[in-house]
Amino acid sequence: MAADGKNANSTKTPSLKTAAGDPSAADPKIRDGVTDFGFASVSVEEKSARVREVFDSVATSYDVMNDLMSLGIHRVWKQAFADWLAPRPGHRLLDVAGGTGDIAALWRKRGGGPVTVCDINAEMIAVGRDRLAKAGGDDAVDWVVGNAEDLPLADGSVDRVTIAFGLRNVTRIDRALAEMTRVLRPGGRFMCLEFSRPTQGWLDPIYDTYSFKVLPWLGDKVAKDRPAYQYLAESIRRFPDQQDLAERMRRVGLEHVKWRNLSAGIAAIHSGWRL
Repeated sequence: MAADGKNANSTKTPSLKTAAGDPSAADPKIRDGVTDFGFASVSVEEKSARVREVFDSVATSYDVMNDLMSLGIHRVWKQAFADWLAPRPGHRLLDVAGGTGDIAALWRKRGGGPVTVCDINAEMIAVGRDRLAKAGGDDAVDWVVGNAEDLPLADGSVDRVTIAFGLRNVTRIDRALAEMTRVLRPGGRFMCLEFSRPTQGWLDPIYDTYSFKVLPWLGDKVAKDRPAYQYLAESIRRFPDQQDLAERMRRVGLEHVKWRNLSAGIAAIHSGWRL
């Protein structure tokens, strides 16, 4: 299930708006102040708290679980992500929801410039900081606790924005996309790596069995938190498919939007530019 590489098609201001208005205002995930938490319905305010609780619970076992859940293939996906991202020394990266530091480490290893890692969960950032310190540290990486829907960065302050396996946990996806576009400089690039929709029908029953039987079982045995990994499986099913996410990116003003499917669409990389 390796990457298949196929193409398919200083003062902070309010979130970027398009001619159609605030792109976060009509987020289809939200109705009357209610959104999804996996397959459950919760208030908008409650979702952020519950997502934070999930990642507080699994932070220390997060890396081990990623390897077990994906049989190590998440590392191949992240390498493919870094390949397309093409880090450069003169570029500054903002990695959103990147608390464990995986993408920041790949960016720096491949010659990229300074990195700001922003994550809403302080426990995840603690894991990433400790890992980086044990690897020898890197003064070009800084860590910020912050919300993807209200980024603590100035307009046009970074060259690249990435988010890997974090967008599906955001309450207002369109607002987060608008924020990540806002902090990009003109000519800057946004990239997202996320679980998506398999493109091969024969995979569906296998994928469903694995998602709803095996993942929660692994969560129970390894992370001692079955509900967290039940939520993971459900959140993947609730996340927009490849075409839907591409349209949302265009609505916030990103251009030349493309995606690449990985492992027959189990995951996908989306790319867009602020021009």
